[in-house]
Amino acid sequence: MRLVAEFTTEPFDVEGSPPAHATEALRAAEEAGLDCDFGPLGTQVSGEQHLLLPALPKVLEAAFAGGASQVTLQVRRDA
Repeated sequence: MRLVAEFTTEPFDVEGSPPAHATEALRAAEEAGLDCDFGPLGTQVSGEQHLLLPALPKVLEAAFAGGASQVTLQVRRDA
């Protein structure tokens, strides 16, 4: 089954370069082999369940290690 996860990392910083907590979370998702769409307010990743679910703790760890104060995560089946 294919899944889609969307996450936002805070604090938001819309000016200048993306914050480390956002880019580190993205890097963790990319290293897990997920398809990634990085945006100014959040990131969407998708992949097969056996790849996506084990990657989520790594994404969260990377975000908090990069300075995130909060991460909001939603996961759904791909339509």
